[in-house]
Amino acid sequence: MKHIQRYVLGLIAVLALAGCSSHHHAGMSGGGTGDAYWQKGQQDMALLIDRTVKDQEKAQQVKSIVNDIVAELKAGREQDRAGHRRLYELNANYAATPEEFHKAMDEANSLRMQSATKILSLRFRMKELMTVEEWKALSDQMLAYSNRYKHSGAGEAKPGY
Repeated sequence: MKHIQRYVLGLIAVLALAGCSSHHHAGMSGGGTGDAYWQKGQQDMALLIDRTVKDQEKAQQVKSIVNDIVAELKAGREQDRAGHRRLYELNANYAATPEEFHKAMDEANSLRMQSATKILSLRFRMKELMTVEEWKALSDQMLAYSNRYKHSGAGEAKPGY
């Protein structure tokens, strides 16, 4: 299960960090929330897929799944923002009870888990389209790609997870 979690986090990292090298470009303000940020991640993943998946029909299907993952990541980010806004509102309310905070956090955690489950399901659909060799090659390329954007040496990921 840890391997699956690492892969999902790696995929998220590749997609989320894809725009890091150019985060000052138009549409990239606000912490990488603009469409250009997400498009960069999708383009970089498409290049990795094209280099890895030999059957172009399957490569297109894999890219489509990556697009679905990106859509889910974007939706998850918006859900997280809404959850944070709810907590800010509760915090501003002097009369807010601990139960209200717990309920808001439980709802946010539930939505996060639903999103992660959907992404994991998409990951398995993507894997089913690829050979073992293609999967390993893509995973290794994604890991190498995400390592380019590390800001510290702590918690280095190991290849071949």
